[in-house]
Amino acid sequence: MADIAALTKLIEPHATAMGLRLVRVAMFGGKSDPTLQIMAERPDTRQLVIEDCAELSRRISDTLDEVDPIEEAYRLEVSSPGIDRPLTRISDYDDWAGFDARLRLSETIEGRKQVDGRIGGLDGDTVLITTPKTRETLRIPFTSIASGKLLLTDALIKATAPLSTEGVDTISQER
Repeated sequence: MADIAALTKLIEPHATAMGLRLVRVAMFGGKSDPTLQIMAERPDTRQLVIEDCAELSRRISDTLDEVDPIEEAYRLEVSSPGIDRPLTRISDYDDWAGFDARLRLSETIEGRKQVDGRIGGLDGDTVLITTPKTRETLRIPFTSIASGKLLLTDALIKATAPLSTEGVDTISQER
């Protein structure tokens, strides 16, 4: 499987040169149908338009063709993070405080491997999340979060209404 840290180092300069911020670099699909997924956004809008996807895809493609860091054939997908975006950086938990999220934990914490609740921001390197049933605020070390994502709610839809509804926000191509 591909080295995600090495791929990120190849991709990030292209995103930065375009004024974009990487949200996630990941490989999915296994050996039968591997996909290299690149999620990026404009820091000021948290969105990506089709032209951004296309340009970033072209830039990345040239570098990936030159360096050839992935042995098998794969699909390259460049997209916005979408409304129910993944929470991949510690800063995401401050940026999205007040919204609902689902956290999958890499270890059991207080008898849980998954927590759904309202993000309360950060306390140092600890994510605060309040569960809806018990209204208790759990303290989850960022390093204990295997994955996190926002949950689709009316409040999230309102807060992330697109600046423009033109175009599509995903480009996919066979490699």
